[in-house]
Amino acid sequence: MTSIQPIEPSTTLIPEKNLTKTLTVGIITAIFVIAAPMIIGSAGGNYWVRVLDFAMLYVMLALGLNVVVGFAGLLDLGYIAFYAVGAYTSALLSSPHLASQFEWIAHLAPNGLHVPFLIIVPCAMAVAAFFGVILGAPTLRLRGDYLAIVTLGFGEIVRIFLNNLDRPVNITNGPKGITGIDPVHVGDFSLAQTHSLFGFQFPSVYSYYYLFVLAALLVIWVCTRLQHSRIGRAWAAIREDEIAAKAMGINTRNVKL
Repeated sequence: MTSIQPIEPSTTLIPEKNLTKTLTVGIITAIFVIAAPMIIGSAGGNYWVRVLDFAMLYVMLALGLNVVVGFAGLLDLGYIAFYAVGAYTSALLSSPHLASQFEWIAHLAPNGLHVPFLIIVPCAMAVAAFFGVILGAPTLRLRGDYLAIVTLGFGEIVRIFLNNLDRPVNITNGPKGITGIDPVHVGDFSLAQTHSLFGFQFPSVYSYYYLFVLAALLVIWVCTRLQHSRIGRAWAAIREDEIAAKAMGINTRNVKL
């Protein structure tokens, strides 16, 4: 009679050599990311640091698109429309534009709304999500090229609509855009000012760079958590085979929305 010997679990998850290598690469990468604006700014001026700022913004946009196209397998070509909706929402809430166009708003806030940044961000997300539900509800049954065509049309509708929403009531100021937008500030700390630390000068483009890097890291963390969560596994199932996902009891309608 044979006896089954229990297998003792391994206590070493990552070899010490690999852990040291990973930590070394991580520290070098962190130093490079922190020093990047100072190196590039001293070599090519603040213009190239601003290019880095926009690069970080597009990194976050790409990560958001990866959730739709990569995780769920939905070919959404109108994704940028939700970015536009969120951007205009934040601009309207942080500028005097609405107060100059509507008397009742001017009564409440003569100098404009100027909502704090930490309130603007969730408001813009909520408005963009609302428009996402409006688009998603009628397109739940569409797949592949048909979904791509509908979402591409929605993106163009939003672009044309925003470019022409300067009459009869001027809400978006048309192709000219909204001006007088407040710089990002948290409490008394404004990213529009030049700050000094340990004898180093940090212009506003540097401050925005570090803000966008932190935001990009947060988005990466959220996307990673989503991918390994219950809804992330449901997205993967829909991407591979939607019919099989339905057969396994996944509510594809709610998961897509």
